[in-house]
Amino acid sequence: MAGKQLVAVTGASSGIGEAVAKVFSRAGHPVLMMARRLERMEALNLPNSMARQVDVRDRAAIAAAVKEAEAEYGPVDMLFANAGIARLADIGRQPPEEWDEMIDINTKGVLNSVHAVMSGMMERRHGTLFMMSSIAGRKVYPDHTVYCGTKFFVHAVSESLRDYLSDYDVRVVVLSPGVIETEVLSGVLDPQTLANYKANKLKIGGGIGPEHVADLMLHTYQMPQNALVQEIVITPTRQKY
Repeated sequence: MAGKQLVAVTGASSGIGEAVAKVFSRAGHPVLMMARRLERMEALNLPNSMARQVDVRDRAAIAAAVKEAEAEYGPVDMLFANAGIARLADIGRQPPEEWDEMIDINTKGVLNSVHAVMSGMMERRHGTLFMMSSIAGRKVYPDHTVYCGTKFFVHAVSESLRDYLSDYDVRVVVLSPGVIETEVLSGVLDPQTLANYKANKLKIGGGIGPEHVADLMLHTYQMPQNALVQEIVITPTRQKY
């Protein structure tokens, strides 16, 4: 464990978050896992890890989990602000409550997560923030209206944070994956939108595994602190847009 610093992951109970927790754990890092499904994280049985039931809309709960993990393992040196939800639908018939949920989790949740660790990283003049966006944060897609808005938000906030934190030697990396094999479709409640998404996914031969994203993130993190990969964009080879 010598020299291996604590990493914190939100949305760690499945998908890319789970893959990142596993990959960084295998690399010898203690891991703080945060998500709403506690049993899923505990079932991973990762060594030198802590799993806490956290909703990223609850700023105090994130801060408490970080404080507890840091007391055990030392300061967080990498945060993956990953928790998010995709309520994709035709904007003309989508219930506004679905907008609220996406905005609160995908935007405020990211900021709440960053807030819990940013001041410590600034004081230590060391740290890395991975910000979960999407290819949908770079271009718009049918039935992604509010979802795209939340991911464009992550891009904008990340650009500003990168500029601000560069003076403190803290790195900000935007993660913009395309179609990945995760549980993201479980958030799509509109039947026609879900059918269209599945048809397009089938057309391109399916998504790629979340472990590929996690491996890229570990490599990026392991680069010298004065070297920054500003954005990771990874998609299936056959995903044309």
